[in-house]
Amino acid sequence: VTVKSSNKDTVTAAGEEGDDSSKEEPWETTLKTTVVDIEAGEFQGHKVSLWDLLHSQYIPEENRKEVLELYEAGELTLEQVKTIVSTIVTRAAAAAAAERAEPAAPVNGARAEPVATEAEPTPLHGD
Repeated sequence: VTVKSSNKDTVTAAGEEGDDSSKEEPWETTLKTTVVDIEAGEFQGHKVSLWDLLHSQYIPEENRKEVLELYEAGELTLEQVKTIVSTIVTRAAAAAAAERAEPAAPVNGARAEPVATEAEPTPLHGD
């Protein structure tokens, strides 16, 4: 629903879909040409377009759709989109890095599982 211009199949060879020879909406082009410096995750040290950030693994689909709809409708400025996208990507990348650094369950204590209370209560200290 959000990106109406992505039907590449319907574009004719001569570009008869109107005067605009590019298949993109102006707001879409702006997102693709606006680059940001994000010091997070796989983007560290690279300049990345807002479009690529919006379509990265760090942005959930619902958030992407919402941001694109609001931006396309003129309710968000380009600066606001930059801030939102940068914040989401930075937080998501930090969370992903934290998960890799500290596994949720202690690996060395895998034998003691305190959740197994269905059959019979087992003491957490070994015999």
